[in-house]
Amino acid sequence: MVSAAHKSSGKTTVSLGLAAALAARGLAVQTFKKGPDYIDPMWLARASGAPCFNLDLHLMRGDEIDALFARHAAGADAAFVEGNKGLYDGLALDGSNSNAALARRLGLPVVLVIDARGMTRGVAPLLLGYQAFDRDVRIAGVILNQVGGARHEGKLRAVIEHYTDIPVLGAVGHDPRLALPERHLGLMPDREIGDAAARVDGIGRLVGSQVDLDRLLDIGRGAAALPAAPPAAAPAAPDVRVGVARDAAFGFYYPDDLAALEAAGAELVFFDTLHDARLPAVDGVVIGGGFPECFMAELEANAALRRELRTAIESGLPVYAECGGLMYLARSLSWHGRRAEMVGAIPGDAVMHERPVGRGYVAVAETAAHPWGDGAVRHGHEFHHSSLDGLSGLDPAVGFAYDVRRGHGVDGRRDGVRVHNVLASYLHQRATGGNRWPERFVAFVRARRNARRDARRGADRAAAAPALA
Repeated sequence: MVSAAHKSSGKTTVSLGLAAALAARGLAVQTFKKGPDYIDPMWLARASGAPCFNLDLHLMRGDEIDALFARHAAGADAAFVEGNKGLYDGLALDGSNSNAALARRLGLPVVLVIDARGMTRGVAPLLLGYQAFDRDVRIAGVILNQVGGARHEGKLRAVIEHYTDIPVLGAVGHDPRLALPERHLGLMPDREIGDAAARVDGIGRLVGSQVDLDRLLDIGRGAAALPAAPPAAAPAAPDVRVGVARDAAFGFYYPDDLAALEAAGAELVFFDTLHDARLPAVDGVVIGGGFPECFMAELEANAALRRELRTAIESGLPVYAECGGLMYLARSLSWHGRRAEMVGAIPGDAVMHERPVGRGYVAVAETAAHPWGDGAVRHGHEFHHSSLDGLSGLDPAVGFAYDVRRGHGVDGRRDGVRVHNVLASYLHQRATGGNRWPERFVAFVRARRNARRDARRGADRAAAAPALA
């Protein structure tokens, strides 16, 4: 596990560099991210050349974490988890959902990334305290980051070697070439960066040249044996087509959730909301989160797709949308004094704000308005700077699929706007912890498709009856 003393220590950049440097050696690298997170895994996947999977102690059962980690790490030469925040940070007072807890569960040695700016002798008590705080967590090495030069590095190494038994695996100097572009939710997705591949290669060379990769691999070889993983279920033969919006505006999907849609019998058909003028021939649609506010002009300009999607929705097309997808389905989207027309399937207007409206883990109870719910309490997460305004005049055909138990949702009490066969919410779900949302959605799509097919056949028979008479 690559962790840190606190957030913003540079562990994402270091992790990205490690993945790229190891992959450049010809190794099969498998990355994981302690979730919830969509954007860091995009960059880690680009660096390693393989999908990055989220491990979330709040939304996943322990056996699910074990199985997911073992299944995907088993075929790799090197595997590591990038932590979130600091090693011991988390929601619970007892640390049960911290990076340290995940490292203990999976038997992972920890490599600690330390932001060394303004620090010399003080690094020793910091490391000693982290060692002493939980003796069951093995801090196997430290990577110094943002080092101010050879003299600074020498002092830090001397202090750490004198006072601790933690090996220094490397010292990454302050370098503007290591910076990644950011915006209001953190890093920008790699899909939006034209030179993302070159940036990753450069970071890999810089980090790889300043970290002892051989020693790092030796530490990994001393990790606990992988837990046994049950064999993955074979995907069902696809019998419905589900369109998935995936482009620069929308890309927040967990790879195991997409796999769960396929396992439930969906053939995934990806489409581009920015450039595709036509909606592909599909039985249902999924629109994940993303940054529609950054592509307002392009989304508005693609009026043909917006019009076709709205027509399909009004004709009964099942759609599941999360966060950015909800914003896209609204009447309009406003940000920084600009307003753009969106799909118009939801009778509300998305408005961006400077500060987050909702963030963190969420618990909601499904209501009778949920188009494919079973009344259960669902857990997920939200992180949105937008609100959905103008909903006070909703007609009786529109309802809310969730009562919010924890979180904000649409208005602090409700989430999950239901209109026609659309469910659009600020809630981000995962197919974990008993929440088999992909299976339920695909079943709903299949049922609606079959109902339309039966209705057409009935109409055809009725039209043919007079001629037969």
